[in-house]
Parts: sequence; structure tokens; C-alpha cells
Amino acid sequence: MNEGLIALQQRLQYVFSNPALLAQALTHRSFSADHNERLEFLGDSVLSLAVSDLLYQRLSALPEGDLSRVRANLVKQETLHQLSVDLGLPDVIRLGEGEVRSGGQKRPSILADALEAVIGAVYLDAGFTVAQALVQRLFKAVEINPTMEAIGKDPKTGLQEWLQGRKMKLPLYRVVGTQGAAHKQTFDVECEIIELNLAERGIGGSRRAGEQAAAAAMLQTLESKIKS
Repeated sequence: MNEGLIALQQRLQYVFSNPALLAQALTHRSFSADHNERLEFLGDSVLSLAVSDLLYQRLSALPEGDLSRVRANLVKQETLHQLSVDLGLPDVIRLGEGEVRSGGQKRPSILADALEAVIGAVYLDAGFTVAQALVQRLFKAVEINPTMEAIGKDPKTGLQEWLQGRKMKLPLYRVVGTQGAAHKQTFDVECEIIELNLAERGIGGSRRAGEQAAAAAMLQTLESKIKS
């Protein structure tokens, strides 16, 4: 293991039993076929659960809808990007030459996804309790308070609140296709509401952006159905 990954583990306050997981978590698809997207998928869920538990304990008086909104602010790309920079991920992430030339080491979507992949790697290496402790350390310096609920809602949060207000299940998101070279890839994402038998799609420069675009399209569809 190189010095950069050793130093990163010190900042994470966690040493991997299987260092290959950490290396994979820091590997973009433009660098290798053994990339971090599956770990990112896993880490996204681990992060959401860990942050949900954190908010449940810390904001005990806040109702469900407001907790969801605060959580959305904590797990959004901007927050994860800043945490990634603080950890020094730009110095250790592995990118293909084209992605390096286009500034991939500074791209918020790539760094946010890498952080989720690292969380997923810790989960596979040591289980949820250790991954949860990592998330708590990462967010220790992040301001968490009820006033975050006043921040503007992104489409995914808005759709989630719309469904929760009607006692409906959360939407399902899935990547249905990708296009373009690895360093300029676009993600075609479907948002499905099973109870309403509705599905809409959106395209973005990252999986996260594609989900937001699909959620925005779904909100437009729901609004038009309400008006009609």
C-alpha cells in the first residue's frame, strides 16, 4: 500500500483488513473496470442509515418530514464533496488520463461518489457499526440543527416529502443506461412510483444528477395530474 493510502487511513481513523477494498473505492471507472460504482451504491445506503440514526438521536423533537429535509442537506453532493476534500481524496483518487486532463480530481460528483464508496468499503471490511462510527466522525464538525430545514429543497427531497405526506412508499431509482466516454459519461436514470404506476427518466453527468433530474420530471408529472 502506498504512502497516500496509509495516510488516508490515519485520517479515517480506520485501518483496512482488506486494503484492496480501499483501493477499489478510490478507483473511477475511467481508470479501471474494477471501479468503485458498486461500492458507491452500497455506501450511499450505509450513509443514509447512519445519518438518519444520527439525526434521530440528536434532533429528537423534529418530525419525520423535517428530519428528511435535514438529512438531504447532509448527504447532498456539496456536503460530501467538502468532506472528501477535507479527507484529501483528490490526492489519492485514481482517474483515467482523460478524466485527469478534464479536471476530474476537483469534480464534486466524482469526489462525493468516492466518499460514499469509501464508506461502503468500510462497511464490507468491518460491518455497519464501524462504518457508522466513521460517518459520525466525518460529520462531527458539520453543523446539524433544525434550521437546515429552511434550505431550499432539491427535487429528490421534494418528491420524497410529497409521497410521505400521502403515506406512500419512497420512489425507486435505477440507472437504465449510460452514454459517452468514461470521463464524459451521462447517466440515464429512471424514477418509479410503484403505487401510482408511474415512471419518469432523467439524464445527468453523474448518477446523483440523473436521479435529481428524474425526480424533477416526476414532480412535473404529478403536478400536471393534480391540475388535470
